[in-house]
Amino acid sequence: MKLKVINQNGGKGSTVTVDDSVFGIKPNESVVHQAVVAELANSRQGTHSSKNRSAVSGGGKKPFKQKGRGMARAGTIRSPLWKGGGVVFGPEPHKYENRMPKKMKRLARRSVLSKRASEGELIIVDEISVSAPKTKEFISLLNGLGLQGKKVTIMVASYNDDVFLAARNIPNIYVVEATSASTYDLLDCEVLLVEKPGLALLNDQLMVKS
Repeated sequence: MKLKVINQNGGKGSTVTVDDSVFGIKPNESVVHQAVVAELANSRQGTHSSKNRSAVSGGGKKPFKQKGRGMARAGTIRSPLWKGGGVVFGPEPHKYENRMPKKMKRLARRSVLSKRASEGELIIVDEISVSAPKTKEFISLLNGLGLQGKKVTIMVASYNDDVFLAARNIPNIYVVEATSASTYDLLDCEVLLVEKPGLALLNDQLMVKS
């Protein structure tokens, strides 16, 4: 299938041919959901922690005698019933790793790209570049493409300091290398802005080879 390509100023450009298996399939929403859940789970650090009664300080001695005070018996000030005591069933460090087969990961990204392309939410430009790493210049680029005020994921062919630095202070703008974009990156925006060379790399990476 063919997709339209525009220039940085929003003017008409050429067309680019992409594989139907990447941009023209019926979206599999179930696999997309599984991929997003896995990606969000894998992004969690899992370092949350609390101290149980064996980890808090103090409490080596019985605080008072067993009988005679008219109070509940106590064996340690580290008891969870006491202020400053341990936490019962508190969070412990653990992994949230959620693995998915590679074929399912690729299917999820192909599904999102196909849906974006069919709904006109995929914009392809011949090149994304700025003369200097200035936010003002990058905002002008977005305005020229009619993307002001929108949440945009920008996919470039390769890392470019000027582009990344110019875009990082703009709210709702996320720049990522095309081949490194996750399913969540493709979903978490209103518009996908893709650089033509990056589109070619993405197409080669995700196409189904017979």
